[in-house]
Amino acid sequence: MDKDLFYMKKALDLAKKGAGRVSPNPMVGAVIVKDGEIIGSGYHKEYGGAHAEVNAISSCTNDLYGSTIYVTLEPCCHYGKTPPCTDVIIKSGIKRVVVGSVDNNPLVSGQGIDKLEKHGIKVESSVLREKCDEINEVFFYSNRVHKPFVIMKYGMTADGKIATVTGESKWITTEKSREKVHKTRNDLSSIMVGIGTVLKDDPLLTCRTTDGKNPIRIICDSQLKLPLSSKIVKTAKNIKTVVATISEDNNKIQILENLGVEVITVSNLNERLDLNDLMKKLWDLKINSILLEGGSTLNYSALESGIVDRLNIYIAPKIFGGSRSISPIGGEGVSDIKNAFKLKYRKTTMFDEDILIEYDVLTKR
Repeated sequence: MDKDLFYMKKALDLAKKGAGRVSPNPMVGAVIVKDGEIIGSGYHKEYGGAHAEVNAISSCTNDLYGSTIYVTLEPCCHYGKTPPCTDVIIKSGIKRVVVGSVDNNPLVSGQGIDKLEKHGIKVESSVLREKCDEINEVFFYSNRVHKPFVIMKYGMTADGKIATVTGESKWITTEKSREKVHKTRNDLSSIMVGIGTVLKDDPLLTCRTTDGKNPIRIICDSQLKLPLSSKIVKTAKNIKTVVATISEDNNKIQILENLGVEVITVSNLNERLDLNDLMKKLWDLKINSILLEGGSTLNYSALESGIVDRLNIYIAPKIFGGSRSISPIGGEGVSDIKNAFKLKYRKTTMFDEDILIEYDVLTKR
């Protein structure tokens, strides 16, 4: 195996350790090699903390002069929450930098590589770029379009039902499938549901994986029906919670804010939330990804508004039947087949007897 590929894979493995903890920053890993031996390594551990390159350099006890650093993303060259990584590399004595992805952040975007080369450091770029790009798909996408990356997830039976005729829905899928969902909750910035889900299930919307990070909770609640007795409100001071509304009930807003809930008012679109306006406001809050676990009404509204980027559909080998059983996508629906939402297949994964099918959403209204 090519040595550059070998060491970049090591850096990639390190980068993935930052999943769920560095958002809205990218996951980055770094490995330092000298005379054929790894003498330092590090990764970006948490948002606002030292970057991968700095952690790798700090881990070294050897002389760095003449060494090579493998980093999954182009080193930054601007001041943010931390100083530029390019400056740290230049001062370290490292003479070669191997880069995976080129950063699409306008503050970097090739300028980091250019700065290193101007200081006599040899740079090789796009090594394992496809793999390096893949782990930061959310980061690159949200930086490009200035909105969160939205994954709509639902579990359904083989006949396309998310609940029985009586509304029973626990549990359609297996424990393995639910473990995967909780990992996704950890990996993304936030989780979003409608007020109907809160009123029906009184969920916590937390991540229950070992050492997992709780996502920011977003509740779409047009008329501020959120009960003060709900688990969401009772835990709002410990888990960041955002309620989006069109309500002008300042008294209820004040009560919720005193209890730790952040209330944001969005544009009124036919007495419902303007979901595109909501996406802009969530982006301003540095939320760059959303796991949408909505009910059928919110799911259709999200597709209709064009905010959904991907579908994660878990299918269980069960059949509920019943014309009044609930389907995952409600709303008015399309009247003409030509207006169906178009999808692009990505991949299929098995979790025990369940099937996870992933699609990209092509139709944007």
